[in-house]
Amino acid sequence: MTVPNTPPDPLHTAAGADADTSAPNPFAPPEAPARAFERKADTPALQRLLPELKVGAVTVLVCLLLGVAMAALWAWLAPKVPLVVDGNKILYGDPEGEQRAGADSMFVLIGLGMGVLTALGAFLATRRRGGGIAVAVGLAVGGLLASVGAWGLGRRLGPGSDLVAEAKRVGDGGHFNADIDLGAYGALLAWPMAAMVVLLALSAAFGKREEDPPPYWAGPYAGQQPPAGLPSAPTDAAPGPVDAAPGPAGRPQDGPDRA
Repeated sequence: MTVPNTPPDPLHTAAGADADTSAPNPFAPPEAPARAFERKADTPALQRLLPELKVGAVTVLVCLLLGVAMAALWAWLAPKVPLVVDGNKILYGDPEGEQRAGADSMFVLIGLGMGVLTALGAFLATRRRGGGIAVAVGLAVGGLLASVGAWGLGRRLGPGSDLVAEAKRVGDGGHFNADIDLGAYGALLAWPMAAMVVLLALSAAFGKREEDPPPYWAGPYAGQQPPAGLPSAPTDAAPGPVDAAPGPAGRPQDGPDRA
């Protein structure tokens, strides 16, 4: 028996505290398992960002390589502007021609084709990992840089830009072609815009779908098998035969009273 107002024993209190913290509580609710969509908070940000940077860099590099092919195609397929030497003057061979506008149109068509090609390739290559913002940014930046590079390289691959030297080379009455150039700088946006539209359409139609989290009222083991030792959810039992309700004297009321 303990005398009232006796201070607690410090040794007994410490031992009891240690026992309480070390022994598991059998009445504590089970911990919910880790969800697949939950990320660990202790993962470094650089470690998560590095794969995205690699995907974006590879996308930009592929676009730049295809920009070289675009420059060669533009220099080959773009309509040429014919010029003629008349004495000390250089005149248009076809004053009413639309070769300059045709060069812009050809650049836009090739850019649209390259945008569709790069968007389709990037989507198929990253479909399993779920794409990501790095793919879209890589296509936009890579497409714009590749278009600018194709514009500059295509001008070098086409006819020379020194008209006086070309006129002296062909002589009086000779014909030669002017250099190709863009009259509308908006053509440089054909590649990145086409890539963005195609990537968005493919992602919306065939992209990887993320699993929706369970509702808050479903509990921690919604859609999963509970651990061993925990009772499973009760199932509805099959209905059996229903007995007739007893009468006032304990007799069933399913027939006439017997005398």
